[in-house]
Amino acid sequence: MKNGKVKGIVLTLVGGIFWGVGGSCGQYLFENKEVNSGLLVPIRLFAAGLLILVLQLIRKEKIFDVWKEKRDAAETLLFALFGMMLCQYSYFTTIQYSNAGTATVLQYTGPAMILVYLCVKAKRWPKAYEIAALIFSCGGVFVLATHGDLSSLALPPEALFWGIVAAVTLVVYNLQPIRIIAKFSTLTVMGWGMTIGGIVLTAIMRPWKVSAVWDGETAAALSFIVLFGTIAAFYCYLTGVRLVGAANASLLACIEPIAATIVAAAWLKVRFTPIDLVGFALTITAVVIISVYQIKAERKNT
Repeated sequence: MKNGKVKGIVLTLVGGIFWGVGGSCGQYLFENKEVNSGLLVPIRLFAAGLLILVLQLIRKEKIFDVWKEKRDAAETLLFALFGMMLCQYSYFTTIQYSNAGTATVLQYTGPAMILVYLCVKAKRWPKAYEIAALIFSCGGVFVLATHGDLSSLALPPEALFWGIVAAVTLVVYNLQPIRIIAKFSTLTVMGWGMTIGGIVLTAIMRPWKVSAVWDGETAAALSFIVLFGTIAAFYCYLTGVRLVGAANASLLACIEPIAATIVAAAWLKVRFTPIDLVGFALTITAVVIISVYQIKAERKNT
């Protein structure tokens, strides 16, 4: 295996782990420091977005070009509000009502939703592997939500609702900015999306009204979320995509829900039942199926 491939695999795995641990840091703040998603997410988005834009300026990227044409500006704003802001807010709100592992797995039903969207857009029936992925994905959500008992929910209704919103907005996050990312750099679009999303969410949520516990542990957790769980994670993952391909990277990124679950269990003492783990496995299997067939398709086209 070429050194570039090895580097790409390692960076993609590190990026996924950073995302997973960042979610657990959010859970720690929710449970121990009286922080809520209305405080955490605006800080995360604005701080990370601003740092990314500054780094892009240092690299002499033309970050203001996205605002020169109306269509580019409109698409950047749509991505900031519905792809970035709502996706991140719904994900961390799901953590707030459940835990990092469950929230990450619920969000990972997004790839199956992308399949449905692409089938509808292409006006075709899903292929056999796509049907299998959908069955596994829906089965995972069903198991997590009900534990097999249709008479009651095993998850708080708020967690299930925001988890589904997180999955739907993950679809927007992945598909809506394709054109502007192709025209500009990924980091520039991400930087503007985070910065604008952070500003708007700050205006809506008014995080200064939250009576959180501000101490060294809070600062450390927030710093990890911004620096490693956001900036470093994006950099590692996007570099991995360039080195090993999008399909391989999406498969390797399945380490994220695994990392989130392990950290939540080991550090935050979250107890997952065997039926929870079955739900996790079903959802991750759906992502693996999609990624494997994408890898096969990429190889056929090369």
